[in-house]
Amino acid sequence: MLPPSVGSSTKSEKDAYDRAMVLLSSMDISLASVRLDRYYSNPSDVGSFGEDTSVFVIPKSNATLNGPWKWKETMIQFVANTMYYLKEYYRRANSESGFAADKKMLGWSIAQKREDRIECADFSIGLWHNLFNLYTP
Repeated sequence: MLPPSVGSSTKSEKDAYDRAMVLLSSMDISLASVRLDRYYSNPSDVGSFGEDTSVFVIPKSNATLNGPWKWKETMIQFVANTMYYLKEYYRRANSESGFAADKKMLGWSIAQKREDRIECADFSIGLWHNLFNLYTP
């Protein structure tokens, strides 16, 4: 099992997301499942994942069924089996708590100034976290 990819950006969370997606595609990695927060619960974001990827999002209050077939399938799963869907979606809490633990252990900010060094430090922290969690009993 591969650890999750890490994207970082000094500009925005969306830029970090886009960079992580580019990293995944450049390494030819396919995801089994992905859990996205509300900011990414758009038909276009869900539709960007392949057919083999299970996508879990909480739809926005004004969500419609317009969009790619992947979006429609995701909304059908949300309605048909809501409790299972929410259980899977909230598995993302493990990642969020992992990020918080990293921040607490390694400091709340990265002391680097240059963007390339910031990216290297951020990637190293993410890699260290995933390796540690991958091999702990």
